[in-house]
Amino acid sequence: MKPYLAVVTAEGGRVVAHLVGVVRHRAVPLPPFIYSHCLVMGEGEYEECAVAKEDLFLRMLHALTKKLRNRVAYIEFSHLSSKMFGYGVFRRCGYFPVHWLNIHNSLHSRRPEERLSEKMRKRIVKACDKGAEVVAVDGEEGLVAFSRLLRKHNRLKPKRYIPDANFFRELMKTDNGKLFLTKYKGKVIGCCACVFSGSNAYLWYSASLRKSYLRLHPSVLTVWHAIKYAHTHGYAHISFMDVGLPFQKNPYREFILQFGGKPVSTYRWFRFSFRWLNSLMSWLHRD
Repeated sequence: MKPYLAVVTAEGGRVVAHLVGVVRHRAVPLPPFIYSHCLVMGEGEYEECAVAKEDLFLRMLHALTKKLRNRVAYIEFSHLSSKMFGYGVFRRCGYFPVHWLNIHNSLHSRRPEERLSEKMRKRIVKACDKGAEVVAVDGEEGLVAFSRLLRKHNRLKPKRYIPDANFFRELMKTDNGKLFLTKYKGKVIGCCACVFSGSNAYLWYSASLRKSYLRLHPSVLTVWHAIKYAHTHGYAHISFMDVGLPFQKNPYREFILQFGGKPVSTYRWFRFSFRWLNSLMSWLHRD
């Protein structure tokens, strides 16, 4: 991965806004075999007294697009603060919107147990009664098991990018993230990674041996532990970073909603470097 930082400065060199894009290099089984794309999460950070945020955002978006348009296959913006933020700005820079769905659970007004569906509650009790448990990763052995299961679970999901184990190793040294393992009789059957920012928690990655341990429901127990951990440590919300592609029927999205989350309609913005492809996709995703 390679980061690119767009910065807006005022007189005297004072930074008033910045935007980070991360270029990822991906290997695929079909030609061209290797390609790059840029992922930007959010619309950047701004000085507290900054006005006309969309004007600042336009400057950064234009600079980032110009820098990367011949270096990556496409640029993707996700997890914007509001659905309509920068709509006109994105359009002016040649981006097109794709309808997406985000899910988050509120943890401050009601206990997570009160939002849980009856089916999920029974599955959690059944898994715990059989001896399944969730523990925090606290050593190299656990990190290796976490990384192995995560890669195995996502190896047939081409859009899912899994960072190197060193990334998670460094994350464990901070207070900004936590790794968990779901175990049964000493064997790792599930895992997840959570990150924290301000009053919010985020379920970033999760994996499980769902089919091999069908009666233990490791995917349910893993996600539930992440929700409970966030609630116990005083976080107001937990968001699910990726609930799958925006198809009408999405089993993973329906699974997450059973924990009492709220679906929020939003946009993800894309721009392909190939003009004909970008024009075609813009037409297909026209409002």
